[in-house]
Amino acid sequence: MEKTNFIPENSDTYEDIQLSSPHSVEADKIDANPFLTRGLCQVPSKNEDNKTCFHCRCCKLSTYDWLKDIENTSSPNAQVIVEVQLKNSHKEFFYLPDGELDFEVGDIVAVETAQGYDIGIISLKGEAVKLQMKNKKVTQITKKIYRRAKASDIEKWISLVSKEKETMMDSRYIAWDLNMDMKINDVEYQGDGKKAIFYYSAEERIDFRELVKTLAEKLKTRIEMRQIGVRQEAARLGGIGSCGRELCCASWKNSFQSVSTNTARTQQLSLSPQKLAGQCGKLKCCLNYENESYLSELKSFPDKHIVLQTEKGDAVCHKIDIFKKLMWYSYKEDPTHMLYAIPVEKAKEIIAINKKKKKITQLEDYAEINQGKTDDINYDANDLKLIND
Repeated sequence: MEKTNFIPENSDTYEDIQLSSPHSVEADKIDANPFLTRGLCQVPSKNEDNKTCFHCRCCKLSTYDWLKDIENTSSPNAQVIVEVQLKNSHKEFFYLPDGELDFEVGDIVAVETAQGYDIGIISLKGEAVKLQMKNKKVTQITKKIYRRAKASDIEKWISLVSKEKETMMDSRYIAWDLNMDMKINDVEYQGDGKKAIFYYSAEERIDFRELVKTLAEKLKTRIEMRQIGVRQEAARLGGIGSCGRELCCASWKNSFQSVSTNTARTQQLSLSPQKLAGQCGKLKCCLNYENESYLSELKSFPDKHIVLQTEKGDAVCHKIDIFKKLMWYSYKEDPTHMLYAIPVEKAKEIIAINKKKKKITQLEDYAEINQGKTDDINYDANDLKLIND
């Protein structure tokens, strides 16, 4: 995420502030070509065919058309629907004009909006569009594509896209001057310049009427404010996760499920905010990916809260190794806090003996590995309050 310097106390207006923050490699690429956020590998030309400029991997939540060679199964009279890429993860579905079926992926088109028109790129066509509509739960399409973008449309589009970053920074400074506790993350101009969409995040409800009024006077256009959460903010900005790959939310994930600390406990993970928090500051979405497998495996383990009774004293379970089928126990009264790795089957055997009102001699007789101390796995669950949902 982009970080800016603080606002000096002697600064009265946003025009006095200068941006002096380091840029990431991705930010440098977008500065050189702002159309990367639209899926274009270079700035489009108003006089040439721009069909080869579009690449699906240039934009967020890209979709590769695996079904492009499959014959269309729709009836001849059915409306042909295509997916149009706007900015970042902003995609919409439109139907083609009646009788005009020669549109192809990569075509820059003018599409219908509530007021005026917008400019986008056809990103998907054919059978894959049906699957995308089903995935996004879109059942009815009411908007259509007007035409291929003309040279004048592209020229105006280039002008609007090139000033989006400047508009975003100006709007941030205006919000700071108005003492508004919010962050404007992105700006998207409509292709005809009649509307600008501002995406912002805030922890509390914001009264942005004064901000909208100021922006409308400055930009001479209609202003629309859209609030997004911190996860959606990370998805729009993108980045690299601790796994070394592009963020899931920026590359393919378009729905977010609740993630709790119970998921981390189930997987026997260290409850460290530095390790479990993603770039959005919340618990990583990938904690949910394998959780069902862990829950299924844990059914074969005895309850970890059962105390093992031995002649040397009672023993309690501190952690479980699902992959090695081990349960780590230590004596309650042992000052050394030594851990003993007991196989699952032997732990069940000890529990069965205890149910007969008998005690085993010692854990050492059943342990495979004696390693570590209980102090090595202690943690404070309160540390996760800031990142837990």
